[in-house]
Amino acid sequence: MQAKQYIWPALFAASLLPQAGSAQELSMDIRQHIGKYLDDIARKEVSIGRIQIDSIAVSGKTLQLFANMNCAYIPFREDNVAEIYDGVQHMLPAKFASHKLEIYTNKRRIEELIPQALRNKPDKKAKTFAPAVDKPLVTRVSEAYTPTNGLHNRHIALWQSHGFYYEQKLTRWEWQRARIFQTVEDLYTQSYVLPFLVPMLENAGANVLLPRERDCQREEVIVDNDGYLAKASLYTETNGDKVWTQGQGEGFAHLHTLYTDFTNPFKEGTYRMTETIKKGKESTAEWIPDIPQSGQYAVYVSYQTLPNSTDEALYTVYHKGGSTQFKVNQQMGGGTWIYLGTFSFDAGKHNCYKVVLSNRSSKAGKIITADAVKIGGGMGNIARSLSDKGSTENLKSSDKAANTDNGQKQQEVIQHSADIPAIPSGYPRFCEAARYWLQWAGIPDSIYSESNGQNDYTDDYKCRGIWVNYLAGGSSVNPNEKGLNIPIDLAFAFHSDAGTTLNDSIIGTLGIYQTDAYNGVFANGASRYLSHDLTDLIQSNIVRDVRTLYEPKWSRRGMWNQSYFEARVPRVPTMLLELLSHQNFADMRYGLDPRFRFTVSRAVYKGMLQFICSQYHMDYVVQPLPVDHFAIRNVSENEIELTWQPVTDPLEPTANAEKYIVYTRIGDGDFDNGVLVDKNSYRTTLPAGVVCSFKVTAVNKGGESFPSEILSAGRAFQPKGTVLVINGFDRISAPADFVAPAPADTLLAGFLDDVDHGVPYVKDISYIGKMKEFRRTIPWMDDDASGFGDSYGNYETQVIAGNTFDYPAIHGAAILQAGYSFVSCSDETVEEGSVSMNDYAYADLILGKECQTKMGRGGVKPLEFKTFSQPMQQAITAYCQQGGNLFVSGSYVGTDLWNNRLTPPDKADKADLKFATEVLKYQWRVNQAAAEGRVKSVASPFGKPNGDYSFHNELNADCYVVEAPDAIEPASPDACTFMRYSENNLSAGVAYKGTYKTCVLGFPFETLRTAEERNRLMEAILTFFDDGEQ
Repeated sequence: MQAKQYIWPALFAASLLPQAGSAQELSMDIRQHIGKYLDDIARKEVSIGRIQIDSIAVSGKTLQLFANMNCAYIPFREDNVAEIYDGVQHMLPAKFASHKLEIYTNKRRIEELIPQALRNKPDKKAKTFAPAVDKPLVTRVSEAYTPTNGLHNRHIALWQSHGFYYEQKLTRWEWQRARIFQTVEDLYTQSYVLPFLVPMLENAGANVLLPRERDCQREEVIVDNDGYLAKASLYTETNGDKVWTQGQGEGFAHLHTLYTDFTNPFKEGTYRMTETIKKGKESTAEWIPDIPQSGQYAVYVSYQTLPNSTDEALYTVYHKGGSTQFKVNQQMGGGTWIYLGTFSFDAGKHNCYKVVLSNRSSKAGKIITADAVKIGGGMGNIARSLSDKGSTENLKSSDKAANTDNGQKQQEVIQHSADIPAIPSGYPRFCEAARYWLQWAGIPDSIYSESNGQNDYTDDYKCRGIWVNYLAGGSSVNPNEKGLNIPIDLAFAFHSDAGTTLNDSIIGTLGIYQTDAYNGVFANGASRYLSHDLTDLIQSNIVRDVRTLYEPKWSRRGMWNQSYFEARVPRVPTMLLELLSHQNFADMRYGLDPRFRFTVSRAVYKGMLQFICSQYHMDYVVQPLPVDHFAIRNVSENEIELTWQPVTDPLEPTANAEKYIVYTRIGDGDFDNGVLVDKNSYRTTLPAGVVCSFKVTAVNKGGESFPSEILSAGRAFQPKGTVLVINGFDRISAPADFVAPAPADTLLAGFLDDVDHGVPYVKDISYIGKMKEFRRTIPWMDDDASGFGDSYGNYETQVIAGNTFDYPAIHGAAILQAGYSFVSCSDETVEEGSVSMNDYAYADLILGKECQTKMGRGGVKPLEFKTFSQPMQQAITAYCQQGGNLFVSGSYVGTDLWNNRLTPPDKADKADLKFATEVLKYQWRVNQAAAEGRVKSVASPFGKPNGDYSFHNELNADCYVVEAPDAIEPASPDACTFMRYSENNLSAGVAYKGTYKTCVLGFPFETLRTAEERNRLMEAILTFFDDGEQ
C-alpha cells in the first residue's frame, strides 16, 4: 500500500496529458453516467455530495478512473467493490472490454480501502501496526478471567472532546461549547466514554489512558513520602532483606493547594526505591488515606521509570470489597498518575483501607520505586490568569495555521493591561479540559501548552494529540521522541458536532482521519491509511447498530481525510468521531438516551476490537451482553441458588457466553473479585442477619460483559416468613420530549424535564439543567445565548443518580429488619414462569419509575418498560387468587395504565384498567400528584397512623428523582387510603383486605430518604399482611 502512495502523483499527472487512450476516449456522458452509478451505490449507505470522475488514464491494457473524494466515503467491502467494478465495466465502450479496470479515490484503488479486518483474504504482506509487549502497563492479578481474543495487553489512548477552560480574552472560566438540550458537549461525550466505552475496553483486557480526570468523585486524597496536605493520611515503610532508600532524582510532592503557571508537582519532591526479591523477607510501602466521606474513589499510583525497573511491581488495594492486586510495569509510565481501579472506602483513616506495594517479584535484583498515591478525582487545582505575553485568537482544530508548524506563534498577540489574579475553575476536575489534568499529572508543559500560556483553548485540543505521542515516546511506536514508553495501539477522539436541520432529519455520524502526516507512514513503516481502516470500522459499526436497533434513517456522513489537529498529530492509528449534532433536536432525542449511549459505545468498542485484532492477525471475539432472567431461591435453611440466562446478541455472532463470574457483597460492604463458574447457576451459604447481594457477568474469549442487575437475599434469625422481592424496575431512558402539533411543529419542540427527567444508567455526569428555550426559530448567537435548546446550568457540576439496579437490597434490608427472610428475582423470571409467586406468602414488586417509554422519535420500535406486562398481570392475578400478600410501589403505577402520554387515554387498554381496579383494587387519579416529596400516614383499616415520610423529589447524587408521583384511590369498598401527600391530601397509598391483601404506593418505596423511614413503613405493611392490626 505504501508504494501506491508514491505512484499517485505520476498517475494523476498522466491522466491530464492529451495522449492516446486518455480522457478524450471516454465521453463526458459516460463519465457522468459512471458518477451517477457510484452516487446510487453510495446513497445506499452514505449521505454525501455528488460523485464524479475527475480524470482517467490508460496505461497499456489498464484503464484507470479517478473519482473525487466523495467516492471515498463509501464503506468499501468485497461485495460492493465487485458490484462497482461489474457495473462500471458494463458502462464502458466496447474498445475497453479487454482492459483491466482500476477505480481510484482518496489516492487508493477502491479495493485497497476495504479494511483488512473485513477482507476475505487479508494482505499478509501489508505492514501492520502491532506494538506487542510481554507485559502491559497494568495487569489486574485478581481478575477471575483473562480474555485471549480481546484486547489483553493492548493500550488505547482516548479522550472525550473538550472541557471547562480558562478563556484569556474574557478572563473567565467557561465551557468550550454551548449549553444546549440539557447538556454541553464538554460533558456530553463523557456520558459515553466514562460509564460505557472505557469499561467495555477494560473488560476486553485493554489498558485505557485518558488525558482528563475519569473519576467524578469531588474529594481527593494524596498520600506521599514527602508529606501531604491531608495531615491525617499516612505513608509508611517496612524493610525486609532489601531496604528502602531515597531515589536519585525528582519525584512528586504535594506542596500547593493551587498550581499556577507551569508548576509541575512531579518535579517538586522525591521518591523511594529498593530492589525486588524472589524469596526472603519482603519490603513494603503503605499508603493509608484519611477518606473525607464514604464513597467510591479512583486509585492512582505513581513511581519513577529507571534503567533497571521491574516490570511487575505488585500493588494491593484494600477496600470495602476485600483486596485487589495489580502488577504494574514500571518500565513504562513513570512520573505521572497511573490508574489502577475504582473502589469503595468508608470515611476516616482505617488500616483496612490502604494501598500496599511489595518488592516481591519473579525476578530478583530489579529496581522498584514508590511515589505518591492519589485517591479520588478532586476539584480543579490549576489556577489560571492572563499571560504577561498576552493572548492569541482561538483557532479551530481544522484551521491551516493550527496545523502548521509555529502557526499558532505567528498569530497576532492581543495585549491586556489589566492585572488579573490567577483563579481556579471551582469545578470538579472531571469537568475540566485535558490541559489542566496533564499539568497535575506531571506531563511537561511543552505538551500541554504549546502557546506558552497565551491560549488555553488551542492548547487544550492540541495537547491531546501531542500527549498520545508523549505516552508512546521511547517505545517502538514512537522511538525517536522522549516519553513514557507506553506502546499505544490506537487513539480515539470522541466528539459531537454542531449544525441543525429544519425538518427534524438526523445529521448523524462523521468520521475524520488523516494520512499525509509523517510522510504517510508510522514509525514501523505501516501506512497511515490504517487510520482509514479504523475510522471505517468504527463508523460502520455505529451506523449499522443504530439503524438496526433504533433508527433506520440514521445518517452516515463522510469519512474525511482532513488535517484536523487531533487526527493528524498522533503517531498511531487515530480516529476523530463526530457522533451526532448536539445542536440538532432530532439527533439529541436519541443522544440523551442511555440505551443509545450503550449501543454506540459498544459499536465503538467493536470497531476498535476488529481493528486491533486484524493488526495482530487474531480472530476477534466480542464480549457478551449482560445476562438476564436472574433469580435467587432457597435450597435449604442456609443455602441459596442463583440462576440466570445468557443473552444472545443479534448483531454479533461471536458474543456468546462461555462462562460466568459471580460477585458477592456482604452487608454494606462492596463486591469481591468474583468467582468463575462454568454453568448458569451457583450455590452458596447464606449467613443469618445480613443482606447478601450478588451480580453476575458473562465471559468469553473476548472479555467480560457488563453486570446483571443486583439481586439480594437475607435470612432472619427467627423468620416470620419469607418475602419474594421482584425487581421490575428495568427502565433507563431519555427525558420526555415533545414536538408541537402541526402546523406549530416547526415552531416549538424540546425536552420536558419536569414531566419526566428520564432515568440515567446508574448515574449521569452530563446533565446541566433543564431546557428553557423551546422556540425553534431562535438562532444560536454564541455559547452564552444558545438559541433553540438553551438550557440552565445549575446542575452542571453535579452527579445525578439514576437506576442502580440495586433496589432489592434496599427493600430487603427493611424486610430483614422487620423479622422476615427474603429472596429476590428479576421480573422476567416471574413473567416466563421459572419463578412462581405462589411459592411465597409475601411478594414485593419494585416498579420504581417503570413506565412505557419510546426511543428517539418513537414509532419505529415498540414501547418498552411497561409497569404491568400481560404475563406479569397473569402471574399477579393467580397469586392473589390463591390468597397472597402483594406490595407494589412505583411512580407510574396508575399513569402508565390510564394516561401514559405515549398512549392517549382513549386508547388505554381496558384489560389493564380492569387488572388495576379488580385485582390490585386501586384506580388512577392524577400524575404529578405532589411537588414537595412528603407523605403522611392516615387513619384507616390498614392500621394506626405511624408517622410522616419523605422521598427524593429533587435531582441528587444518592437516589433517582421522583418528579411525578401518582395519586391513586381505592377502587373497592374493601380498599382504603392509608397514606396521603402532605401538601394536598391526595391519596398516595391504597391497601386492600379481602381474600388476599395488597398495598400499592404511588411513589417508589426505595426513594424514601432514610433507612428509619423504610424500616417503619415496611414493618407496617408486613404487619398488615400478617394480621391487619397494629
